[in-house]
Amino acid sequence: MIRFLASIISGFWFLSANATTFYLADDTTRVVGHNLIVISHKEDTLLDIARRFDIGYSEIVDANPDLDPWIPGGNKRVLVPNQFILPDAPHKGIVINLAEMRLYYYPKPQKGQRQQVITHPLGIGREGWTTPLGKTRIIQKKKDPTWTPPASILAEHLAKGDPLPKVVPAGPDNPLGAYAMRLGIPGYLLHGTNRPFGVGMRVSHGCIRLFPEDIEHLFGIVSVNTPVEILYQPYKAALHENKLYLEAHAIQNDMDVRDGNNMTPMVSAILKAQDKILADDDWPFAEAIVRNHDGIVRPVNQTVLDVVEEVWFVHSGLTRDAKTKLAHALVSLNVDFWPLQDAAEGEVLIGPFDSQEQANQMKKEVSRLAGISVWVTLVSSDAL
Repeated sequence: MIRFLASIISGFWFLSANATTFYLADDTTRVVGHNLIVISHKEDTLLDIARRFDIGYSEIVDANPDLDPWIPGGNKRVLVPNQFILPDAPHKGIVINLAEMRLYYYPKPQKGQRQQVITHPLGIGREGWTTPLGKTRIIQKKKDPTWTPPASILAEHLAKGDPLPKVVPAGPDNPLGAYAMRLGIPGYLLHGTNRPFGVGMRVSHGCIRLFPEDIEHLFGIVSVNTPVEILYQPYKAALHENKLYLEAHAIQNDMDVRDGNNMTPMVSAILKAQDKILADDDWPFAEAIVRNHDGIVRPVNQTVLDVVEEVWFVHSGLTRDAKTKLAHALVSLNVDFWPLQDAAEGEVLIGPFDSQEQANQMKKEVSRLAGISVWVTLVSSDAL
């Protein structure tokens, strides 16, 4: 365990960290992050927890099929799927995987520094308005954009008795939010939203929307002419520390038509990852991953998340705002911090504690001082 002085925690190191930034060990790294179990509060929805950990609607709901998304209840174990297999694509510019509704941005590394990847959840085009695949680039950036709805959308709203103005001005009612980046594909944008609950869902007319805080972050670091690749990879596989990890997402019927529990794409992903097929005893696990398509990254034959049950922590989530408030609150507390393996940049846990009761006491004190929700947390063994 490492102890950090409160004065250091409240300084530049803690505040400057980007919540969803991961450093890659080398050019072959394909697995980043770690899964968590957080203990819900009575007032939580799954969406409340998801947004604080920069997770989209489908990601948190698919990972917790036995919980009501809107009323999960207090003291429930909520799996936060914060481990990712990077898409099978060059680590360059922006890569968007429609199958998982997630963006990966690879900023050009400075000389002598490791490659970073920054990842955020997305809302994408609904069926009938599918976001197009292909390679393009950022051709324009606009703060406080206006929105000129195309004729098709004007007609759709008019038919519903909800007519739109020909130009929607910038402001809180603008569906583009406060920031927009235009793609080279005519008519398509990366933008914010005035309806953040749609992030992680297929709800748009084809454009790609992000949480307001995420598009603000990207807008500040992504330049015009940054390459963008939009692809569709529902099944992914990668080797990490001599273990094979698998990930599967639901098939999008307008993107991918196949019969039954088709394993061919997963077999292809596995062969790219390790140049050999699975052992006979491992096939039932891979078939279950494809059948369940819950988006959770798992090493082969780990059917249940391997959390360390006897060690408890407190976690504030991954947003910059939460980390800033937490940093100021911790100045007055004498606490221990535990750094995590494969964690987001600057991510640490408060603890460890020997019991959930001890962690709950710290949670209440930290929440009181910071003015934000924090959660008692269990961590997977490979993150400690």
